[in-house]
Amino acid sequence: MLDWIFFKGAIVGFLIAAPVGPINILVIRRTLVHGRLAGLFSGLGSALADTIFGAIAAFGIVILKSFMEERRDWIALAGAVILLVMWAKLLNRPAPRMAEGKDPTGLIADFTSALALTLTNPITILSFLAIFAAFGVRADGTVAAEDWLLIAGVFAGAAVWWLVVVEAVHYFRDRFTTTGLTWANKIAAWIIFAFAMGVLVEMALRRLGYL
Repeated sequence: MLDWIFFKGAIVGFLIAAPVGPINILVIRRTLVHGRLAGLFSGLGSALADTIFGAIAAFGIVILKSFMEERRDWIALAGAVILLVMWAKLLNRPAPRMAEGKDPTGLIADFTSALALTLTNPITILSFLAIFAAFGVRADGTVAAEDWLLIAGVFAGAAVWWLVVVEAVHYFRDRFTTTGLTWANKIAAWIIFAFAMGVLVEMALRRLGYL
């Protein structure tokens, strides 16, 4: 029974992490340019953020859910600003070179930046609520051992997704030339810009009462 709860959480974590978004683009780019550790630490930062959202949903932490819902637009705006800063930096950055030898020492920065960026998307809580409901998980306001096991499974599932992504990108990494990396940089920048615009448009529509 407990094994199934953990496995259920792992499936949920995997499903939450899998959709392509700015974090996926960030992890892929960091893996290509800086190596697998940089990509993996970025992915783990995002996995921790997803786990925090999962805990809020699973434990029924009403105060936190209400706080994030009430300030959803401000949090979304912060996320859009972060994405736009990333976009501007990528566009102005010279052609990237793949790191040789050891990965860069800024792994903590990779971890925390991905954590912070993922936390600016509180809509993830609603995704957890929907998927938990589909799996028969209901928040009753209490915290039991099974809930902790479920949350551990969420982190494990999300971490597995990022490990798969990083290893897949790392496998093809040697096939990228400087020209290829330059184009990857530009494509990543404009995809990130598109996500930022999507966040701002959604926020505007919500403010106008269309959502």
